[in-house]
Amino acid sequence: MGIVVLTMKASVIEMFLVLLVTGIQSNQEMTKKMKRPKFTVPQISCDVRAGKITNVEFIVKCPPGCQDPRYHVYGADVYASYSSVCGAAVHSGVLDNSGGKILVRKVAGQSGYKGSYSNGVQSLSLPRWRESFVVSEGKPQKGVTYPSSLTYSSSKSPAAKAGEPALWKPESVLLDAGFVPKEELSTQSLEPASQGDPSCKVDLSFLIDGSSSIGKRRFRIQKQFLTDVAQTLDIGPAGPLMGVVQYGDNPATQFNLKTHMNSQDVKAAIEKISQRGGLSNAGRAISFVTKNFFSKFNGNRGGAPNVAVVMVDGWPTDKVEEASRLARESGVNIFFITIEGASENEKQYMLEPNFANKAVCRTNGFYSLTVQNWFSLHKTVQPLVKRVCDTDRLACSKTCLNSADIGFVIDGSSSVGTSNFRTVLQFVANLSREFEISDTDTRIGAMQYTYEQRLEFGFDEYSTKSDVLNAIKRVGYWSGGTSTGAAIHYALEQLFKKSKPNKRKLMILITDGRSYDDIRIPAMLAHHKGVITYAIGVAWAAQDELDIIATHPARDHAFFVDEFDNLYKVVPKVIQNICTEFNSQPRN
Repeated sequence: MGIVVLTMKASVIEMFLVLLVTGIQSNQEMTKKMKRPKFTVPQISCDVRAGKITNVEFIVKCPPGCQDPRYHVYGADVYASYSSVCGAAVHSGVLDNSGGKILVRKVAGQSGYKGSYSNGVQSLSLPRWRESFVVSEGKPQKGVTYPSSLTYSSSKSPAAKAGEPALWKPESVLLDAGFVPKEELSTQSLEPASQGDPSCKVDLSFLIDGSSSIGKRRFRIQKQFLTDVAQTLDIGPAGPLMGVVQYGDNPATQFNLKTHMNSQDVKAAIEKISQRGGLSNAGRAISFVTKNFFSKFNGNRGGAPNVAVVMVDGWPTDKVEEASRLARESGVNIFFITIEGASENEKQYMLEPNFANKAVCRTNGFYSLTVQNWFSLHKTVQPLVKRVCDTDRLACSKTCLNSADIGFVIDGSSSVGTSNFRTVLQFVANLSREFEISDTDTRIGAMQYTYEQRLEFGFDEYSTKSDVLNAIKRVGYWSGGTSTGAAIHYALEQLFKKSKPNKRKLMILITDGRSYDDIRIPAMLAHHKGVITYAIGVAWAAQDELDIIATHPARDHAFFVDEFDNLYKVVPKVIQNICTEFNSQPRN
């Protein structure tokens, strides 16, 4: 009997202990759940820079509209913390312009940040910054706790309202980054000292319509367009430079390329421009820009493409074709923005139909922009900036292959022979193929000589590469003696006298023997006239004569091969030297 009672007591105690343990565990789970706060994603505005936020890793929600160029972004993929957080998210493609959640993670500062155009945002370049950040989709990582509220850097500004993040002043960051010496801080802007976007290194001129017909309101819209372009471009000495010419009856420079070295100063200068009035003489303005604006004195850098953007209300009141042709020959890439162009009924009043196609660098649609009305002009900012900065497509920029008049002086003496003469013509054709040939690009001419001289074709005879190559094939072998001196003199008179003043003059002479006449005086005359002379000798050609004929230094301009079949080896050497000299010489 006593044994049964003890067993029952033991069972009750065991059940009590189980319930007790279960209760404790349930209580702990409830406590854990009570301690785990609900995560709320903090929202920020488009103008909040990463440097204002002291948290190292956080998730935020961006509002719509952060694609606006007012919200500056510096860098690509990895962004300087001086950038707009949400603007960087749009640039990177993590967000579109409708906003959303993003994950931001701070990383080390970079020695440089390269700007780029992506997803409707033009990011800017920056030499260096002490802190960077990267953005990704706003998905929380396992095991990471993200703040529901952000911590902002402190500010001494008394204007900060209670409960709002203080405005961030980057004096200390600028000092740490080495942009501004402490003693100069009071006299300099607190914006980063950007050197400009090197991926958009162009010398840019805007030709704005200041005619009376445009009216004050539309003129203000035009100025706002310029301001928006300047804001979008990262203007600086290592990137794009911008100047403005206003035209009416006559053109006038408002400011040139070297006047302002950053976007803020350019914007301030645009604001001060007042309307001139008068007609809409765009052709006269294009001529003025070609002759005066793109000069070294006005800040033209030589190595940067020259771009002129012509803005016209309706249509010009003068002709643009001839002025534009000279501009193209001078290496100016002309873009045309036509706002509120002529209707079918108004076209009868136009002085020059199809004026835009006659003006632009190429008629492939890349250089022409048509805007239906002035209130839509702002939509053209991004497309224009993208095109202007696409330097690989600026086809009218001067290069070593599109800016010369090249005269071939071909030895047709008896010692050459019919078969070798065809090899010489093949050499001439191979060289010609390397160049961009047209009436405004490189032009080719050729003459043949023995004791006498014969012009095969002049610079203005053929304006396409295929026509030039066919003309070379048709050159007939002459046969006779070798009067190289007289041939050089003839080339100067019959070929290069008709060369255009804005073209480089290149003479390429091919001979297989010693000259029967004096070459010294004609060669000196060619050098004096600025004709760059290459002397190509074959077989029995005299090296001392080649050195005299060739432009100094002779080692770069005189070439010798022992057989005609080896002439092809000279082609890349000549092209390389032509381009090396072109790239090393200052222009304008």
